[in-house]
Amino acid sequence: MILVATGLKREARILAGPDARVVAGGGDSRRLEQELDTAAQGAVGVISMGLCGALAAGLRPGDWVVASEVMLAASVSVGWDERSEKWAAALAERLNARLGPVLGSHAMLSDADAKRAAHQATGAIAVDMESQVAAAVAARHGLPFAVARVVSDAADRSLPTAAQAGMAPDGGMDIGAVLRALAADPRQLPALIRVGREAETAFRALGRGRDLLGPGLGRPDFDQLLLDVV
Repeated sequence: MILVATGLKREARILAGPDARVVAGGGDSRRLEQELDTAAQGAVGVISMGLCGALAAGLRPGDWVVASEVMLAASVSVGWDERSEKWAAALAERLNARLGPVLGSHAMLSDADAKRAAHQATGAIAVDMESQVAAAVAARHGLPFAVARVVSDAADRSLPTAAQAGMAPDGGMDIGAVLRALAADPRQLPALIRVGREAETAFRALGRGRDLLGPGLGRPDFDQLLLDVV
């Protein structure tokens, strides 16, 4: 069983399968870590998978990103073992993804200037809110780890307040919060429609990638690799 960390219930539904146990964090890092820790017993690997925000120029909605490492802050990264490197290489090849550092952030980076600053400080090409938590759980349980994410918003995009309000603590959609934010500033509507359209592009790409990876979510057979070396 592969343990999957994601943010939204919709992502979880796309990623679910008999080979996977999916946990949607909903932006609550503490709850996500607790649930992943509980589910890690019996897992053969941990992957952070779902949507992300681009930090590097040139990445557009629907593009895949695979982490070469997970950054926590400037010059600080989570340890990466050989199994994780092999999993990342396999994912990058099968998904035709851009390989590079991914930033794990406990807060949503919604402003284009903040994204630019994060890229300059860390070198990360994308950001999400679950990878740093999943990486810590994988390390604690001695499991191989990977990150495969689909870009939802480009580096030069700022998310409107209404879009930021949309994620409920359980990973669902808080439509009421979105409508209240929109009522407070109706000028957000065009940007909100754009965000929704680009998110749909990302969700479709996530589903295609899940189907392409199939059982095991692209995890190599490490036992077979060891036999091949011997």
